[in-house]
Order: sequence, then structure tokens, then C-alpha cells
Amino acid sequence: MIKIHVTSVPVDNQDKALKFYTDKLGFIKKTEVPMGEHKWLTVVSPNEQNGVELLLEPMGFEPARVYQKALRDAGIPYTSFMVADLTKEYGRLIGLGVKFSMEPKEMGPVKIAILDDTCGNNIQLIQML
Repeated sequence: MIKIHVTSVPVDNQDKALKFYTDKLGFIKKTEVPMGEHKWLTVVSPNEQNGVELLLEPMGFEPARVYQKALRDAGIPYTSFMVADLTKEYGRLIGLGVKFSMEPKEMGPVKIAILDDTCGNNIQLIQML
């Protein structure tokens, strides 16, 4: 059976991204391996430390920059993270100064919100209802 081990989100600054994804979103750093100008830098959920890793991938490839900007400008989330209680998480993140382009909104069997990760991406938070 194939399973997801690592997925990535492009970031314009790995150190800034690590601070946001740990200090604001609550992930923890899993791996940091220097690789010249950049590093292999992953975070994980504190509840699933051996689960899927999120690679904070440096934007070193110009077509990726164009794609990231096009998604952002269109308001489309780059990826989505699951939360148990979106209203509570939204309040916590607003209190930490996180900016949202979409407040929590019910859409059929889910509730979603979209935040700015400060590193070039819209990120969707989702709660199953």
C-alpha cells in the first residue's frame, strides 16, 4: 500500500515559514538538514509526530513562483489542514495576529476558513461537520 510520507508547501523564506508554522499553527519541527543555500525543513503535527511531514520548500524554481502567485492572487488555497473545531481555532489564530481572507463558513458537510501563511500561500482550514 502506498501512503503519503512527505508533502510540501512552497515558501519564500524558510526561517520565517518555520516560525509561522510552529509559533502560530502549532506544528513542531521534525527535520532540518542544511543543503547549501536552503535546507530540508519539515514540520509535523504534535499529535502525529511519525505521520505525514510538511516540507517547507524554498522557492528556487521560477515556474513554481508563478504558480504560487497565481493561486494566491485567485484566492485559491495551496493546501488544506484539518481541525477539530474551526471556530475555536479561528479565534486562537486571530488572537495570534493571523490574517484570514475567509472567516469560518459552512459549506455542506464542512466548515472552512482561509488564512495567509505570510510566506506566499493561502491555506485552508477545514472541519468536518
